[in-house]
Formats: sequence, structure tokens, C-alpha cells
Amino acid sequence: MAQVNTVKMKASNRRAGRKIGGTVAIFVFLLILGIFMALPIYLTVVMSIKPVEELFIFPPKLYTLRPTTENYSDMFESLRQNRVPFSRYVFNSISVTLSVTLLQCVFASMAAFVLAKCKFPGSRLINSIIVISLLYQSNVIYIMQYIVMARMHLIDNPLALILPSVASPMGLFLMRQSIMQVPDAMIEAAKVDGAGLFRICWQIVMPNQKPALMTLIIFAFQAAWNIQAGSLIFQEQYKTLPTVVTQAAASGMARAGVAMAAAVFMLIPPVIVFMLAQRHVIATMAHSGIKE
Repeated sequence: MAQVNTVKMKASNRRAGRKIGGTVAIFVFLLILGIFMALPIYLTVVMSIKPVEELFIFPPKLYTLRPTTENYSDMFESLRQNRVPFSRYVFNSISVTLSVTLLQCVFASMAAFVLAKCKFPGSRLINSIIVISLLYQSNVIYIMQYIVMARMHLIDNPLALILPSVASPMGLFLMRQSIMQVPDAMIEAAKVDGAGLFRICWQIVMPNQKPALMTLIIFAFQAAWNIQAGSLIFQEQYKTLPTVVTQAAASGMARAGVAMAAAVFMLIPPVIVFMLAQRHVIATMAHSGIKE
């Protein structure tokens, strides 16, 4: 009996050793992956506080010898020299970002509810088109979007930055997959009580979709905050902050520090939004992979 117990203890120790070894290996792998992903952010911050003379050191160093905030002051000074006040660019970016985020959440939620809980001819085809559209980036349809905006006489109009971003295949897909988890019995009970589809959507289904909505807000806010006017906006008073910051920083290597300072400045709002809503992302991503 003692020999059997000894054998069992050795086997248990071997299994425990393999578990610990596997845990350590996973931890090391994730640590290396995390460092690799955080390295660009670290280099951006370091470059933003490097003086101009250190930008030309070769090979480049991963740290700065004399940290300075001159790049940030130069960035604001360059923006201040424009004809339009800096506050106007901030207002444009905030208004575009909030409008796109709000409209995207509203339209994606309503469309996802219809696709997930309403049966109609062609629903499977539409769902397949949505999945296929996830493969395409906005650059692929940029020319077509420009033609549509021109036909609608929206060139040089703030709506040209908002309307193309309202429809998001990724947001629609995430919301649809999340709403599919709502029991059909709950919706049927609401119909029996006399509730219409609009009321069921906003008063019964959506209050249970907070994780999915927060995830959609993160994606929508990040994409909208980085919208650039490009060839759609030419009047200075309608340009967004990313466009103006890019113009101010695009002056060669001597302005690389200003460009990095601008990148850090533009990174702050999406990071804050993500930190406030990050705990809802994992649950939504888990549901997004569930099939019908």
C-alpha cells in the first residue's frame, strides 16, 4: 500500500511540475509579447521628449540623455500660428468623434437586432455580406465614397467626415453576435404583452447589451478620433485635429520630435476611453465567436 501511495505521489508531482512549467512558459511568452507590443508606445514617448540633436544620433538610442518638453511646446506653437485657433480644431475633432460614436452605436444596435431576432427573406445573405465586408478596409472603397460625397455635394462639409463612418461592419457583427444570446422566449413574452419591435429593441434587449455597447464605443471612438480630412475637407475651420497635427509634423527629420509629441497627444483620449471600458471587451469577444 505504501508503495502504491508513493507511486501516486510521484505521478502527482510530475503532473504538478508539468503544470508549473507550462504556466511559466505561458507567462514568459505573454511577457515577451507584451514587451513587443508596448515597445512602439515606449519609443514614441521617448522620441517625444528627445532634443533635436539626439534625433540624429546613430545608432539611435532607446532612451534620452536630456529629456525636454520643447517638442510639445513647438507642436502647440505651430498649431497656434494657423489662421484658425487651436480650440477650433479640438472642437471639430470632439464633435466628429461624438457624432460618429453615437450614430454608429444607434444604427449598429438597431440593425443587429433586426438581423439577429427577425426572420425575413435574405437575412442569411445579408449576414454573409457583413462577414465578407470585414475583410475590406476603408481604403478599398475610398474612391467610391468620394464619388458619393461629391454627388451629394458634401465635399468641404463636416458631414463628409461623419456619414461614411456611421456604418461599421465590425460594430454590426459584434452587436449581432451579442444580441443572438438573448433568449427568444423573452422577446416572445414582450410581444404577447403588446410591445412593438422598437420598444423590445431599446427597452428589453439593449439594457442587457452593455458589454457589447462598451466594446463598440471603444472601437468607434478610436476610429473616429483618428479621422483625417484628406481630400474631403479643404476649409481650415472644418479640419480635425489629426489632420492639422499631421500637417504641422510633416516637415522632415528635424520635426520628428514634434511628430512624436503629436502622436502622444493623439493617443491620450483613446487610451482613457479604453481604460474606462476595457473590462467589458473580453465578454463581448467571447460571444462574438459563437455560431448560429
